[in-house]
Amino acid sequence: MGRSLLFLSLALVLCVGLLMVGCGKKAETPAPGTQPQAEKLSGSIQIAGSTSVQPLSEELAKAFMAKHPDVKINVSGGGSGAGIKGATEGTVDIGASSRELKPEEKGKVKEFVIAKDGIAVIVNPKNPVDNLTMDQIRDIYAGKITNWKEVGGKDAPITVVTREEGSGTRGAFTEIMMGKEKITDKAVVQNSTGAVRTAVASNENAIGYISLGALSPEVKALKVVDGVEATKDNVLKGTYKLFRPFLYLTKEEPEGVVKAYIDFVLSPEGQKIVEKEYIPVKPTK
Repeated sequence: MGRSLLFLSLALVLCVGLLMVGCGKKAETPAPGTQPQAEKLSGSIQIAGSTSVQPLSEELAKAFMAKHPDVKINVSGGGSGAGIKGATEGTVDIGASSRELKPEEKGKVKEFVIAKDGIAVIVNPKNPVDNLTMDQIRDIYAGKITNWKEVGGKDAPITVVTREEGSGTRGAFTEIMMGKEKITDKAVVQNSTGAVRTAVASNENAIGYISLGALSPEVKALKVVDGVEATKDNVLKGTYKLFRPFLYLTKEEPEGVVKAYIDFVLSPEGQKIVEKEYIPVKPTK
């Protein structure tokens, strides 16, 4: 009996040892490609709204999808109003807006500022005018002020330079600056930021507008409202008024792949993409 118990005990110890070895080997050598599905990011995201935010969203989506091949992001326009409505009603995953939300719109959606777009009003460096009010700029672009002497400059006709219809920069400028006024039909239309900058650089009497990131020594950025300079720092502080936020909006607190995408946009990697043409709102390092 004693010998039988001894053999039984030895057999149990041996079995337990073999089981432990087997378990250990299984943990140490996981089969390739057995990552739990829950850890693999996949799904689709529908973004719609502001046509000004659209190009930035496309760049951010492209970078995110390169990191996560099983995620599909569709980006479309429709305008800020459509983006706000889509987010409020939940018909899109993310609504995009290039304007501040109105009081009656706030609280109905979750709001994420992903970038700011500053706009510099530029003149030729030889132009003695350094500062204009927003009313003066509006009247110049509406064709109500046509000579530089009316705003403290020399006696010379103003050449108004603008972007083409459909340009995001023109849309921003019109939204912020013009109100109900329309840009004069006499304005010279250019189809790129570089073309506007070149037109102003080559004409002492010209005025134009470009993104802050496109400023160069060949043109001069005007101070606007109380002598505030057109700089990214002043935009971030809110003292330079010619800017607008780029917003992402969701109906509820984002989850899953939508949260992962927004987190990416606000991460240093995403904000570096923002920084190429716009003003980041989070650190890029």
